[in-house]
Amino acid sequence: MAMGLFRVCLVVVTAIVNHPLLFPRENATVPENEEEIIRKMQAHQEKLQLEQLRLEEEVARLAAEKEALERVAEEGKQQNETRAAWDLWSTLCMILFLMIEVWRQDHQDGPSPECLGGDEDELPALGGTPLRGLTLPDKASLGHFYERCIRGGTADAARTREFVEGFVDDLLEALRSLCNRDTDMEVEDFIGVDSMYENWQADRPLVCHLFVPFTPPEPYRFHPELWCSSRSVPLDRQGYGQIKVVRADRDALGCICGKTKLGEDMLCLLHGKNSLVQPSGEMEDLLCARDSPYLDTMQVMKWFQTALTRAWHRIARKYEFDLAFGQLDSPGSLKIKFRSGKFMPFNLIPVIQCDDSDLYFVSHLPREPSWGTSASSTDWLLSFAVYERHFLRTTLKALPEGACHLSCLQIASFLLSKQSRLTGPSGLSTYHVKTALLHLLLLRKATDWKAGQLNARLHELLCFLEKSLLEKKLHHFFIGNRKVPEAMGLPEAVRRAEPLNLFRPFVLQRNLYRKTVDSFYEMLKNAPALISEYSLHVPADHASLPQKAVVL
Repeated sequence: MAMGLFRVCLVVVTAIVNHPLLFPRENATVPENEEEIIRKMQAHQEKLQLEQLRLEEEVARLAAEKEALERVAEEGKQQNETRAAWDLWSTLCMILFLMIEVWRQDHQDGPSPECLGGDEDELPALGGTPLRGLTLPDKASLGHFYERCIRGGTADAARTREFVEGFVDDLLEALRSLCNRDTDMEVEDFIGVDSMYENWQADRPLVCHLFVPFTPPEPYRFHPELWCSSRSVPLDRQGYGQIKVVRADRDALGCICGKTKLGEDMLCLLHGKNSLVQPSGEMEDLLCARDSPYLDTMQVMKWFQTALTRAWHRIARKYEFDLAFGQLDSPGSLKIKFRSGKFMPFNLIPVIQCDDSDLYFVSHLPREPSWGTSASSTDWLLSFAVYERHFLRTTLKALPEGACHLSCLQIASFLLSKQSRLTGPSGLSTYHVKTALLHLLLLRKATDWKAGQLNARLHELLCFLEKSLLEKKLHHFFIGNRKVPEAMGLPEAVRRAEPLNLFRPFVLQRNLYRKTVDSFYEMLKNAPALISEYSLHVPADHASLPQKAVVL
């Protein structure tokens, strides 16, 4: 009974335990969960495959871009190499073309062997057919022409110099009286230069050229800087220089406090707190260029014209003539106009002395046209006019009495002046003729300049000019010329400088060179007729007509 009851109870318990509503089996939903997991895994696998495909495409694209860049770089390198080779060949061809062009210009006129010496110092030969076979009048005709036309036309040169010098003395004295010595430039005594003071004035009107040196007020001074002191000066600026305005006390001590910012806690022992760098406005008052310590030629021209006008108004009542500016682009080109209608031109040129030498910086040369590139307003031309006058005076002492060197210069200058009035100015000037004569004076013996050899020396001078024109080379007489006597006292920097070619513009300006050569040979062609005409009759209008003037 008990055993049966136990079995019944066991069956009931077993039925209750195995009933699904009371104790559900855990693995009953496994099949459903597995299917969901499988679906998710398949979806994830598809995403991974898509990402892998995208990455493979990205890698392929990057590889293609890299290959394209490498290909472009290689092509660019090849193009650069090709372009560099082409540029090299182009440059070589251009240089070759320029060399051929220069050679053609030098030889297209077919210069005669007599005018082309192998040595630079060799004199042009007088035999054969120099000057293209053109001949000059004989000795008698030249002598008669010189006595009647040139010497007779310039006989009153001494009286003209005396009159102009007296008037200029009075004018400069009036100018000084109007200047404030503490703030204005100080004007010194004038210096006579050029043909009127070297006795080779060849034509009318007689014109005196006077240098007027000036200095800055204290404590300033001018510090000249020559072109030969710097290697960076262009070829067309050789022979020029710049003038720096500096304080004499500061520059003499060599202090750098004006060039360096010292700081608030530092003090210059040479200059006190009150000694400060001057503002740019004060430098402009000293005729300097804007924001520059260098003297400006345009400022000097304006100052000089204004000062001359004020000085003339102060003394005008003392004279019975008028004073006017002759050329507006030249600050000191003046004309004395008499009531009779006659006039007397002269030039006052403001200059600055180069240290303690006889070199002077000038802002312009009124007698010469400018064919080169325009200079900067701070570039000043270096003039050797005082040295030239001194050399001619020294040479005259060694020459025979009545030497013909100045006569040659006068006749050649006369012919050039008349030709310029016929065909207009060319690249050849009286300064070039004078430079050629100075070279010949060094090359020839003193006995070769006797009065009876005027014809031969004039022929030789013209031949020298022809040779120089055909070679496009005429060296400055003083710059770099070691043959100039040391007694002249030239600065060592000028003696050691490279020779300066005065005919360098002809190398670069073909039209100017052609016009100059044509004008030179036209002058030689017209010389016999011109000399014959002026020998028989000196025209009444030998003096040139006055140019339009501006009354002061």
